[in-house]
Amino acid sequence: MNYLAHLVLSQPHADSYFGNLLGDFRRGVKVTAFSESVQAGVTNHLLVDKFTDSHPAVIAAKQQVSTQRRRFAGILLDICFDHFLLVHWQRFLATPVSQFTEHAYSNLSANLPDMPATMQRMVSSMVTDRWLDSYDDMAQLNVVLERTASRIRFKHHFHGSIEEVERHYDTFESAFLSLFPDLLQYIQHNGPEPGVAVEVLGP
Repeated sequence: MNYLAHLVLSQPHADSYFGNLLGDFRRGVKVTAFSESVQAGVTNHLLVDKFTDSHPAVIAAKQQVSTQRRRFAGILLDICFDHFLLVHWQRFLATPVSQFTEHAYSNLSANLPDMPATMQRMVSSMVTDRWLDSYDDMAQLNVVLERTASRIRFKHHFHGSIEEVERHYDTFESAFLSLFPDLLQYIQHNGPEPGVAVEVLGP
């Protein structure tokens, strides 16, 4: 899952948001130097990633990605799943998306000085450019995918991966719709932090 989903699966406070995103920036960082609530967020992030990567629908969807880009299938699907989370937000979550994202931006900004430098830059751009609100637009999704491709430091074929999304949109959407309710329930009951950051609709 990508940034939006990790925040949704957090707790509604600054340390949890920080920790759940820090999971992607922990390399070279002494996580134990942060508060227990931040550390719990990191643990939650890793649990979300492990559950997602092992879900049968996700494993099957990765196999649809072309051989030239399959090594990046996990990254591609993570970003796509934020797109589908916005598209299907009202199907799963009662808290209005605008209310949630405003709360997330505010709380992430509060911990900005304590974040590793690479995370600071990412979160600053996220808040300034309002990334979380724009994933439902295909043009913006392409921007996110291309921005991700530009950060890969070795020769690759990830550029142009919006083609994969367009070709397998229905398959990727079905994978998300199979994964997300399972993931939501799993984290609510098994995560190191009780509940999640938004009000969840009943079954």
